[in-house]
Amino acid sequence: MPQDIAAADTASYRHNVPSGKYPARMINGSHVIIYSQDAEADRAFFRDVLGYPHVDAGDGWLIFKLPPAEVAVHPSDAPSHELYLMCDDVNATVDQLSAKGVTCAPVTNAGWGLKTGIRLPGGGELGLYQPRHETAHNL
Repeated sequence: MPQDIAAADTASYRHNVPSGKYPARMINGSHVIIYSQDAEADRAFFRDVLGYPHVDAGDGWLIFKLPPAEVAVHPSDAPSHELYLMCDDVNATVDQLSAKGVTCAPVTNAGWGLKTGIRLPGGGELGLYQPRHETAHNL
């Protein structure tokens, strides 16, 4: 895309850029995409079960506000990525989710936290964990 078109296009979206602690940062947020065999059911899960606020980007395409986030980079033999939601008490959260009909894997101790997996209606899985480390949420 030619630079003048990119600049004009970027300028038209500036009203969506949140102001915050780091207004001069080059990157101002993140956008997580979950690919699903049943996107409608997974959207309903985020909306109705997790209760995440959302905007409708058009035609029922919901985009959800997430809680504070952080990124960790771990060594691995092969590139991959995972998405974990975080909570203060994983056992209480699993109980709340189970009461809503959500299937979670058994809670295990990973050293860095207590973790489980949440099966999404579309077949995917999200991680859920209670960190035992300092988080970067308040930086």
